[in-house]
Amino acid sequence: MELIDSFKKHWQNKFNQLLAEGEAIVLASSGGLDSTVLAHLLKANQIPFVLAHANFKLRAEESTRDQDFVQELGLQLNVPVFIKQFETELYAAEAKLSIQEAAREIRYNWFASLLLSQNEGFRLSCIATAHHTDDSIETMLMHFFRGTGIEGLTGIPAWHREKKVIRPLLPFTRKELESFALLKGIKFITDSSNAKDDYTRNYFRNQLIPQLQEVFPQVRDNLQRNLTRFEEAATLYQNAVNQQIEKLIEQKGAEWHIPVLKWKKVNPLQTITWEIIRKFGFSANQTKEVIKLFDADNGSSIRSSSYRIIKNRAWMIIAPIANEIENNICINEPGKYLFEKGSIDIKLVKNTQSIKNTENGVEFLDASNIQFPLLLRKYKIGDYFYPLGMTKKKKLAKFLIDAKLSKTEKESVWVLEMDKKIIAVVGHRIDNRFKYSDKSTSLLQFIYRK
Repeated sequence: MELIDSFKKHWQNKFNQLLAEGEAIVLASSGGLDSTVLAHLLKANQIPFVLAHANFKLRAEESTRDQDFVQELGLQLNVPVFIKQFETELYAAEAKLSIQEAAREIRYNWFASLLLSQNEGFRLSCIATAHHTDDSIETMLMHFFRGTGIEGLTGIPAWHREKKVIRPLLPFTRKELESFALLKGIKFITDSSNAKDDYTRNYFRNQLIPQLQEVFPQVRDNLQRNLTRFEEAATLYQNAVNQQIEKLIEQKGAEWHIPVLKWKKVNPLQTITWEIIRKFGFSANQTKEVIKLFDADNGSSIRSSSYRIIKNRAWMIIAPIANEIENNICINEPGKYLFEKGSIDIKLVKNTQSIKNTENGVEFLDASNIQFPLLLRKYKIGDYFYPLGMTKKKKLAKFLIDAKLSKTEKESVWVLEMDKKIIAVVGHRIDNRFKYSDKSTSLLQFIYRK
């Protein structure tokens, strides 16, 4: 069966309901063999698409050549072409990424923006990349050696619905694409960097797999069949894992709580632990460190780039790492002030009988003892105050422990300060030194809203 017909059958089975009337695909085109063949296959099967080429300006004249080729290909196939140039090296330096990571990030960000753009006569529905079987095999092997678990052994997914990315060439090998291009006289360009082993994928492609073929001549066919087996096994595996995790984990706001004893008893422990933590940006190498936390001191923690796992008495808490925002807010006069935990509204009021019945979040201080400016800030180690009803000072850390706050709850505590004296722990307790009495004529009212 000719590749055009095989591709048509695969498209109808996998993507037939993808496009509504008036919609088109964004084909990521480098000008190389894979994306050029895919463009011809889409055209031959009358599947509407546009070409999108990212010029990363990394290979001097070659980058210009690639851009010109894609522009000509669009004219040849009579399809719209979108081209954008990027200062990739500058972006990589500013974002502290490798060139490869930076190129991938800016490319997909741009493709996503195209889906939101307005065009005359058509709407862009999804992004198509030209990954094929060989790419998926290389990905599977890289994941295997990195130790990413069974899901990594399924290779490249054919359809990423959340990111609106499809890969319609995955059932076909590079050899099939080369034969089709030769048969149809399809011209394409070659990226000179593909012949170098600077990148991990190129090493697998140019060195490792050819060496394996010398020992196992059918290695590509065997690995291709394994992709299907692993994909089916991964589905069964994930269903079983999800059932265990659902019994363990409880979401509370932006946090996830798991009882330590229940987590320790799961079987298999390392596998379930990895499946829990990987969704929060932790690496496979951190699995054993997380397990050690079960028996660590209260308050011990481990972090990924975006989350922390904290031992809090009988619970393990998975909490996002808060972005560092303004932690010191100067209050020069009464008014409403916003901060990361909500708002605080400060007013001067007269002392009347009605104020004795206060609602939650509303506190009163003796205004004669208060002088502006005040400072609204986060609690820090070493803070102390005189809790209402006490004549002796108490470390705020000890006060929060007695209040049975978790580590993350403690870190979100804010205080109101005057002249380096804490006058109130917002949402918890005022300072006894600044309380009002029946003799107070003017009061400072502050209302805290989460």
